[in-house]
Amino acid sequence: MSTAVPRVLAVAGTDPTGGAGQHADLKSIAAMGGYGMSAVTAVVVQNTLGVRSIHVPPVEFLAAQLDAVAEDVEIDAVKIGMLGSVPVIETVTRWLEAHRPPIVVLDPVMIATSGGRLLEPEAEDALRAMLRLADLVTPNLPELAVLAREDVASSWAEALAQGHRVAREHGTLVLVKGGHLTGDRTPDALVGPAAPEPLVAFDGARVATENSHGTGCSLSSALATLQARHGDWARSLGIARDWLRGALERSGDLSVGHGSGPVHHFHHVQEALETWGTAPARFSDELWAASAGVRREIEELDFVRGLGDGGLEPECFLAYLDQDLQYLDGYSRALALLAARAPDERQRLFFAAGAVSCAETETRLHRARLQHAGAGSAGGAPGEVTRRYTSFLLAATAAEPYPVGLAAVLPCFWVYADVGRHLGELAAAAGTGDHPYADWLATYADEGFQEATRTARELLDEAAGDASPAVRERMREVFLEACVLERDFFDAPVAERRLAGADRIE
Repeated sequence: MSTAVPRVLAVAGTDPTGGAGQHADLKSIAAMGGYGMSAVTAVVVQNTLGVRSIHVPPVEFLAAQLDAVAEDVEIDAVKIGMLGSVPVIETVTRWLEAHRPPIVVLDPVMIATSGGRLLEPEAEDALRAMLRLADLVTPNLPELAVLAREDVASSWAEALAQGHRVAREHGTLVLVKGGHLTGDRTPDALVGPAAPEPLVAFDGARVATENSHGTGCSLSSALATLQARHGDWARSLGIARDWLRGALERSGDLSVGHGSGPVHHFHHVQEALETWGTAPARFSDELWAASAGVRREIEELDFVRGLGDGGLEPECFLAYLDQDLQYLDGYSRALALLAARAPDERQRLFFAAGAVSCAETETRLHRARLQHAGAGSAGGAPGEVTRRYTSFLLAATAAEPYPVGLAAVLPCFWVYADVGRHLGELAAAAGTGDHPYADWLATYADEGFQEATRTARELLDEAAGDASPAVRERMREVFLEACVLERDFFDAPVAERRLAGADRIE
């Protein structure tokens, strides 16, 4: 399934402050590249502080709205939100049965973020009966408990169990969301009626914000739009989740209301809008924005978090040093290849100096640290990720056009520098007085390396300006692939140790 611009109908209530309901739906659909349409089920008097009153138009008027859209527009997906009462639920149910839209995402809205009741208690059974017509149901934990006729889950395991029971009973997919759990993590999982394990699961640190108004509406609308585009629930959830996390992180930019404010639906285009009409966007900025999801995954890695707060096991750190020492050999050769192919003296000197620094200065520091720890110099052959990464860099710098080679090595500068910034924040929060890796973290903040990163960006932007559209697209591909390899390289010490432990248990 693939629709260039999905036509998505949102069936929900209103929010005059624009953060939830229809208003959030339409913003989310547009943010995901869809064309939004709406049928209003209720007119809600609310703001970020709470719900004050609800007016429900005659259900005949709702049915007329739904029929008017269906008679004229081919609908690719339907998102259903606030329904409120038995007559409204029955009206929408009959319309779904008559028209059978390709994709139906049901967000069983019962209680607003601010605490207001949005579903009559006697309508709960009618809403459960509608679940059979949905492809995906997206309840929060209190709503999931109502659908399962149980108490609200107090743990992630209980939440998953409830999600599986609801999925099996109604023959639909259920998105189990952990946002209402206590703690600093917010897991999400997609469960189905047959598989005993989640079809896909995600985890991440809780976003520190007071602004969560309309998150359920926004996520479900984004999922409906993405599914119409990709036809892959796991992929759609990954994209929607990453986008929503960014919308939460940037929610403070909006300054809307005095309660739980809305999320920033268009955070991902804000920078482009701010520079629109003033100066052309740098190509490297486009690449950086495209890599946001992978960079967030890097920050969440156990290795990175442990290195930053000092909790990383020494064996993992030494394993990282050993592999990084062997990686530097391939990386220095890649920089030398770029230097040989550079179009001018400035670029030749820059990459030649980088190759020498890797081969001599950085390698010497790594060996000294390993020897100081009693681990010798290099303990073994390059690991799988190390081989994959260095082979990728050598192929890109030797066989691809020069601008593509530049894009391949840029994450080695830029992502590394960004990880250093993040590590510095973690170390500052943990306190570096007795931090076991304080001296190593200081190398990330080296001003010489930061300046080299800025120069590498400038060179890439110059090369992109003269490149053809096909070469620029290839630059984008290899940049993102290098970012993924950076993630895998940082993860390898902990992942391999975890795998070795599992083998011992077996």
